[in-house]
Amino acid sequence: MKARVHVTLKNGVLDPQGKAIEHALTALGFEGVNDVRQGKFIELDLAETDKDAARAAVEKMCKSLLANTVIENYSIDID
Repeated sequence: MKARVHVTLKNGVLDPQGKAIEHALTALGFEGVNDVRQGKFIELDLAETDKDAARAAVEKMCKSLLANTVIENYSIDID
């Protein structure tokens, strides 16, 4: 079973890497790019066959390691 986790900074948290990307894109001539936010994408290959159990395990992984829940949001896709 595959799990995909998207981790992004919460609104209001400064994103210096996103700002650097935004400035670099502008310097490269890409116009109209505003407020870039960057994040993480994590793909997990799980041995679990039960979708609910897999989601619960990944939820625990996110809270323990994959996301800093004080400043980051995350979403989980399982298939």
